[in-house]
Amino acid sequence: PPAFAPYQASFFVSGSGSVVSHDPHLNEDGEALYRFLLGHAATPPDFVLRCRGSHSETHTRLVTHRDNDGHTHHRSEHYTERVPDFDFAIDVGQNIVGEPIHWTMQDSTPASRGRMFLEVGIEDTKRRAKRSERKLAKAWQAERTGKGLPPWVAMDFTSDHANPSQPNTVFRSSWTLRQWADDYCTSQKYLKEFDYEKLVYGWNFDALKAAVRSTIFSTHYRGDISVDFETTAAHVSVRSDNPLSRALSKTWVKVILSLLLIYPFILLYRRYASHGGGRWAVCGGAYALKRMELIEPEPDTKAPLPAFQDDYMDEEPPAASSSQPFGGSSEGASRIVGLREGEWFRQWEGTIRRAVMNR
Repeated sequence: PPAFAPYQASFFVSGSGSVVSHDPHLNEDGEALYRFLLGHAATPPDFVLRCRGSHSETHTRLVTHRDNDGHTHHRSEHYTERVPDFDFAIDVGQNIVGEPIHWTMQDSTPASRGRMFLEVGIEDTKRRAKRSERKLAKAWQAERTGKGLPPWVAMDFTSDHANPSQPNTVFRSSWTLRQWADDYCTSQKYLKEFDYEKLVYGWNFDALKAAVRSTIFSTHYRGDISVDFETTAAHVSVRSDNPLSRALSKTWVKVILSLLLIYPFILLYRRYASHGGGRWAVCGGAYALKRMELIEPEPDTKAPLPAFQDDYMDEEPPAASSSQPFGGSSEGASRIVGLREGEWFRQWEGTIRRAVMNR
């Protein structure tokens, strides 16, 4: 018999770098969809630190106009414009270590689970998420992202949740990634979409942004500063295989439909019709800049440090390498693998300062 070959689904890459597919087989076979997601998860997202600086300038210009009698008048007016001083990006994604961890959301977390509104639960226990639940989840997501915690970590997290023993999967949901893929494929909705999100974690991003801002201020720059971590090429989306769904994947089609006042009716159909639209956004891949790995305990080890810390900005560089003992867990000793944000910052601090001063 011929050698087995995996199914090669058709797809395209959007302007933001996301992978989009309308392949009919991915909409019918959960195993094919599952393999498609795993295949594209092998490519990490683009992750950069973007630094911008600008200031306002007020200018005066002479404006000439003619009145109804044909007389010409001149007057001066003031206007303000933003002037960019610097805009540069540093590739942080090159520091990602290891393979991605595939994760699913908790059943109690508000998420898109097959409808056009946020829900909690699975199967018969699914219900619309309450406003208080959505508000709490949104606040926790912002806090968790800023601290660089893994995406599967809930508000009541422990060190074991933040550092899983299984290296490749963390399923906080009652369903696995494959089961969610099957749920999508069995749906008969006309405008459905399955979204797999790639997230980067492991560093205290809020602390790192504050350190970068302080470095910029140390150059005596007093303009407006923007320091953010930006992620692109971070989604793998599988959408329905029909003419309307394919058309809506094109931006220019949406623009034309909006100008013709047709697009609002499509949105209403997608949201309220029983077989209109559905969205699945309950899983993804997590890519570590720094994470812990279990190691065999040594006989003469000292007392372990805490297994997980909120403050990642270490004051002193490590004495050995970036892979060193870090602490303990319920399953034994562990070590940090990857570059600490303190190390990264010391490597790039001078470059950031020079980029601002040479504006």
